[in-house]
Amino acid sequence: MELRLLGEVAVLVGDRRVDLGPARQRCVWVALAVDVNRVVSVERLTERVWDVGPPLRARSTVLTYLSRLRQVLADVDGVELFRRSGGYLLAVDVSAVDLLRFRDLCARARAADDTRAARLLSEALDLWRGEPLTGVTGEWSETERERLRLERLDVRRDLVDTRLRLGEGGELVGDLAVEAAEHPLDDRVAGQYLLALHQSGRVADALEHYQRHRARLAEMSGMDPGGSLRELHRRILASDPALDPAAHLAPTGTPVTVPRQLPAAPTAFAGRQDDLRRLDAVSDASSGAMVVIAGGGGLGKTWLALHWAHLRLERFPDGQLFVDLRGFGTDGQPMEAATAVRGFLEALGVRQGAVPTDPHAQSALFRSLVADKRMLVLLDNAAGSEQVVPLLPGGGTCTVLVTSRNHLPGLITGHAVHHLAPDVLTDDEARAALAGRLGVDRVAAEPTAVDAIVGSCAGLPLALGIIAGRAQIRPRLPLAALAAELAESGLGALEVEPAVGLPAVLSWSHRALAPEQAGAFALIGIAPGPDIGLPAASALLGRPMSETRAVLRGVEHASLLEQDAEGRYRMHDLVRQYAAGVPVRDGEAALRRVVEHHVRTAAAASRLVAPNLGDPTRGLDRPRHPGERLTSREQAWAWYHRERLCVLAVQRTAADLGEHRAAHLVERHLYPFQYMTAAFEERVAACRTALRSALELDDPAVLGDAHRFLGSALCEAGALDEGVGHLRTALALAEDLGDGRCLSGVHMALVLAWSNGNRHEEALRGATRAIDVTLRSRGPLQVARVRAVAAHSAAHLDRHDLAISLCEAVLPVLREHPDRDIEANALATLGHVAVRTGDARRAVALLRTSAAMFREEGNTRMVADTLDRLGTALRALGRRDQARDQWEVAASLYRAQGRTADLDRVLEQLGADVAPPGRPPARRPKSF
Repeated sequence: MELRLLGEVAVLVGDRRVDLGPARQRCVWVALAVDVNRVVSVERLTERVWDVGPPLRARSTVLTYLSRLRQVLADVDGVELFRRSGGYLLAVDVSAVDLLRFRDLCARARAADDTRAARLLSEALDLWRGEPLTGVTGEWSETERERLRLERLDVRRDLVDTRLRLGEGGELVGDLAVEAAEHPLDDRVAGQYLLALHQSGRVADALEHYQRHRARLAEMSGMDPGGSLRELHRRILASDPALDPAAHLAPTGTPVTVPRQLPAAPTAFAGRQDDLRRLDAVSDASSGAMVVIAGGGGLGKTWLALHWAHLRLERFPDGQLFVDLRGFGTDGQPMEAATAVRGFLEALGVRQGAVPTDPHAQSALFRSLVADKRMLVLLDNAAGSEQVVPLLPGGGTCTVLVTSRNHLPGLITGHAVHHLAPDVLTDDEARAALAGRLGVDRVAAEPTAVDAIVGSCAGLPLALGIIAGRAQIRPRLPLAALAAELAESGLGALEVEPAVGLPAVLSWSHRALAPEQAGAFALIGIAPGPDIGLPAASALLGRPMSETRAVLRGVEHASLLEQDAEGRYRMHDLVRQYAAGVPVRDGEAALRRVVEHHVRTAAAASRLVAPNLGDPTRGLDRPRHPGERLTSREQAWAWYHRERLCVLAVQRTAADLGEHRAAHLVERHLYPFQYMTAAFEERVAACRTALRSALELDDPAVLGDAHRFLGSALCEAGALDEGVGHLRTALALAEDLGDGRCLSGVHMALVLAWSNGNRHEEALRGATRAIDVTLRSRGPLQVARVRAVAAHSAAHLDRHDLAISLCEAVLPVLREHPDRDIEANALATLGHVAVRTGDARRAVALLRTSAAMFREEGNTRMVADTLDRLGTALRALGRRDQARDQWEVAASLYRAQGRTADLDRVLEQLGADVAPPGRPPARRPKSF
């Protein structure tokens, strides 16, 4: 079966063309096909079918078309139409769709050397058979058709660039002469033509064409050639040797990254022969397969997958990828698929700067890189199908193993997946497993005791592993003593339900630990967060890191703890459930230590990322646990991304322990990170916990701050009414105290609230009051910050002179008191004014500088806003391609930040009728 969109729309089965029905029914088909393998709502289908207001019965008509299409497709192998929550999904293998093959080839070309890229791009362009979507009419289809035309044009020009780097300019001169005549104002085409002429030895012709292009631009648009074209002209004049085609050829012998990410093979694997044969049968040496290994906790799914993978390494000469998706952690937060994709791209040698920002583009690049390779991808501990799909490779040569406690029916339905459900071990397999861990002689010496152990464990690999670990720790302990202890603990209940008696197994395993190991086991079980790093574990245990590492290694050896690839400690969730119920000595003191550790590390990180914010709250007394040593912004951001969930859990623990000042401080130190990444809901949650603690403190200033920061967070998240209520409470408290610092902050928060709500008149009036209060109570930097916000609102009210004067008052202050965030905001506002007053060239320069500064600061929230404005400025200059580039990056950031209104606006500017997949639900004011 073949689905064609890059020409006349058609579904072909061999030589037969499938009749897709009348015109509107064909339009429904195309509306689904352009988003193949993605859910499209009925409302969106309706909008695509009717150019103007749809008729009253449009929805039922669309449903009728969908029903007919399902009947038409019933006899077509390789394509299915599914009803899904939220709409309909057309399921087709990507290799059968010419548009998807085209995009896949282009993505692979971007990651390839020039020789291979030229071949791939040529192959992609050969898929076109004329005008795309021919045979479908209407406004939406014409817009989509134009988008595809532009996509094809970009690829054609990418191919020219690639061939020029390969030194093929002489072969391109004729075609580029025609292209330059058809696009007389296009700098990129002009540059390609110049370089082709230069490569063919026609330097004089190249220089003459540049002068003609320059004159034509001046006459028709009043502009000069762009910087890159001017630079190329300069280099041709200077006979730059780097323009020699040989300078662009990739060096030979460049090493290819072959990832080898598999953890070590299980050392005492036994049994599972039927499962191993099944895996062999579905994945032979010449083709790939996808297998879901599903079953309950403790069945040894991961061991089975790893054992088979190491047995068959020769089948995967191009490498093996592995990731633990953490689908069943105690925190209920599985790993994001995008995080795993980025890890895979890094393992495949993709430079960080070459990774696309959009998650779907990242997945497409991953599929392209592995599409024709013989690799193994092992996705361990998956939560659901939606977590796995973005990690599936392209092509049919890779083998994918997925382990999960869920059976993943959605994955099995939508893909060609084999399902494997391992059973418990047989008695003979269990004995072999014990012999592998304890030695044949020790097991053979006590057959009766071994039989008793095997019977009590009932074939559960996790239980057997724990028992074997217990026996390894005590090599002189008779196995009969272990068997007796198991009988007394009631482990025989596992014969009915393998997981029911597991706490009994864990109880004696815990008792077999050395005292310091047992204490560590219990403390890790109550530590806040999904996992714990070594520095925090050191604070928790109250030991130096070297001692902590040694103690935890003993717990690891007993199979009660594991370390991930980043060195963080994590318990199997069943083990942790048991550990959390173990009585622990001085557990509250240990939790207080880890709270202080995280608070002080958060303070250090906050000072590095936002040094001018200062510390508006009083610190903890006597720094007994100083926290991690962070010395750079990069380390601070790495700490935040690594520990974010743990620190939020620590804040809740602090409040529960009565460490209310610590709970308040955590929120203050997380603020710059949450603000700059637009983590609205996390910030609201942290602020609510901080307010709960502030109410317990006899400190009106802290209470005022808590109301102020919660109010600000709620306003940022869209709950304006509730947020303003908290801000007014903070205002009253500050006025009663005469607290100028808090008064200034509340007025500033109100100004931001009105500004973010597009109530700029109120924001500007509030800014006047905020400036007055801040001048009386704060330093020049705080005054500059308020003026920068006021300038933003003035600019949006088209009060340009006021906005400029406010910014001009801000910038001199920053020469004495540097603050890149305030400076970037002021430059962004001046850029906005320049756009509105018609000085687009100045606007571009200002906004580019502002965006670069925000990016250096890690303020992705403001990067998105600034790129949005930069796109508008570039469009005003006629640089539509560059404008689209900026808007697409802004849209990706808005999507990641959940900023739906901004995303919709940018998509409208891009001319899109539908948001790309992954569009967040609309954010509306709500109660958090």
